[in-house]
Amino acid sequence: MLAKVAELDAEHAKAVAGGGEKYVERHRGRGKLLARERVELLVDADSPFLELSGLAGWGSEYRVGGSLVTGIGVVAGVECVISASDPTVKGGAINPWGMRKGFRAAEIAARNRLPTINLVESGGADLPTQKEIFIPGGRTFRDLTRASAAGIPTVAVVFGNSTAGGAYLPGMSDHVVMVKNRAKVFLGGPPLVKMATGEEADDEELGGAEMHARTSGLADYLAEDERDAIRLGRRIVGRLNWQKLGPPPADDYAEPDHDPEDLLGIVPGDLKTPFDPREIIARVADGSAFDEFKPLYGTSLVTGWAQIHGYPVGILANARGVIFSQEAQKATQFIQLANQTDTPLLFLHNTTGYMVGKEYEQGGIIKHGAMMINAVSNSAVPHISVLVGASYGAGHYGMCGRAYDPRFLFAWPSAKSAVMGPAQLAGVLSIVMRQGAEKRGQPYNEEHDAAMRAMVENQIEAESLPMFLSGMLYDDGIIDPRDTRTVLGMALSAVHSGPIKGADGFGVFRM
Repeated sequence: MLAKVAELDAEHAKAVAGGGEKYVERHRGRGKLLARERVELLVDADSPFLELSGLAGWGSEYRVGGSLVTGIGVVAGVECVISASDPTVKGGAINPWGMRKGFRAAEIAARNRLPTINLVESGGADLPTQKEIFIPGGRTFRDLTRASAAGIPTVAVVFGNSTAGGAYLPGMSDHVVMVKNRAKVFLGGPPLVKMATGEEADDEELGGAEMHARTSGLADYLAEDERDAIRLGRRIVGRLNWQKLGPPPADDYAEPDHDPEDLLGIVPGDLKTPFDPREIIARVADGSAFDEFKPLYGTSLVTGWAQIHGYPVGILANARGVIFSQEAQKATQFIQLANQTDTPLLFLHNTTGYMVGKEYEQGGIIKHGAMMINAVSNSAVPHISVLVGASYGAGHYGMCGRAYDPRFLFAWPSAKSAVMGPAQLAGVLSIVMRQGAEKRGQPYNEEHDAAMRAMVENQIEAESLPMFLSGMLYDDGIIDPRDTRTVLGMALSAVHSGPIKGADGFGVFRM
């Protein structure tokens, strides 16, 4: 696990490096702060910043991180979603992965009722990829206006360029700060204006910070420099009179009795080897206390009640991979109970999916699995998912995978996720191809079969790995197992910014 964590750190370092040494030095030479330096100055001293989607774009032709830094931090005592353009990567231009990363940050802000602060220095859309950005990209501005309509504040602090479509970002924010002699906000720059209208104008006349503060009124505050802009941004948030609507955490909770370092050794290198998820819970829950629900029934799924950083949670954790009918029914009842008591749910994934076979099909595994998926789909309390091991097939769905809208979804470096395991998928394809050859009366090429199986296994293995999935934004980040309790505490605090209310009803359960 330590080797996997080191590999993860190396990939995160690529995102931190931004556009590389040349462009970082050029940016510094202009007297400007880097994106993460701006974030660090913005958040309260000595408070953590939970970075999200750090590996966006991994494995693609774009820089890891998508030219954007997003996350949750405490600003003037208020938890906020923070989004910072990285101007060292193509001037902060938004590429397809940065766009998706921004969408996810906005979704997290909306669903958890978190104010948003955009630290802006971007040349707008990455023009060579406009066909992928232009049509869906309007959602960025839609999200800002919907947040404002919902009474969730939005703040834009403009450090440099915010041009073309990017000009609407401050234009649709509730509060706007611009840095004097630095911020440039206009729909069309001097070349475009010259082409479109024949008019001669310079940057300051078209969109300088002072012009917007004195003439257009777009700037609410004019900052002397970057640090002053960040100070003003913090003051704005401090004056929001923002109140969390969820119940506060208990203030007398205890740390776990067991060492979080042990989390490095709980998940085996071979995910086919079972492990006890109670060992994880004992190193995450307050005081290592866990009240297990139905411990003797459906034993390959562990369910029960705990508390993390003072917040009550219901936990569902796979114990032996396969989900049988008993486990599905147990999960369904447990999810309903959590909704009755307005208790958030934590899903710890290590599943190969629902059990198949004649006995299980005749026993109703489809309708029992459907009951569990129905309960997960219609549950209204916040869900948080952590992929610690395998997360295959419909088991990924039943355990609240990405498509089921968990408030947050994180992965350990040991996690894998796909429609099924690589060997199983390759074997299924081999059986189907072999049967096809028999039906046609043709001999089956064993050498070709072996090559096909090896190719498919390698492909599925590569596409199941957490860095590949994180690059696709199928999770909100890969975390060091030792940080699990801290990350869950921050996520639970964030979800309690809004009211916590269980479902009023569920769909039809097939019995």
